[in-house]
Amino acid sequence: VQLVESGGGLVQPGGSLRLSCNIYGFTFDKFAVGWFRQAPGKDREGVSCFSTVDGSTYYADAVKGRFAVSRHNAKNTVDLQMNVLRPEDTAVYYCALVPSCLCWVKHSLAVDEYDYWGQGTQVTVSA
Repeated sequence: VQLVESGGGLVQPGGSLRLSCNIYGFTFDKFAVGWFRQAPGKDREGVSCFSTVDGSTYYADAVKGRFAVSRHNAKNTVDLQMNVLRPEDTAVYYCALVPSCLCWVKHSLAVDEYDYWGQGTQVTVSA
């Protein structure tokens, strides 16, 4: 199983970016994809979760109302739309996958719940 993130870059405060997580080699249709981020000197933290089991989503309080996660038309891709970006959103963003998971509760953003990880993509929010 391989996960590949794309779409990172440099953006001004208030701007938007769309990240994509492309999933290769996972043949089952029921899974959850989590988005995580890690800023320099900080622990990796969960940002959002999307479950293909029931379409449920979950967001960290820090991004609620600004970020939106969805499954792309190509079903092996999950996108993270990030709006009204702030300097504190600067981090390396990772996507991760776990089979047969729902995104109902805060625990769906726990790092140790996920089995497969991408290499990450840098997002920098700066003027």
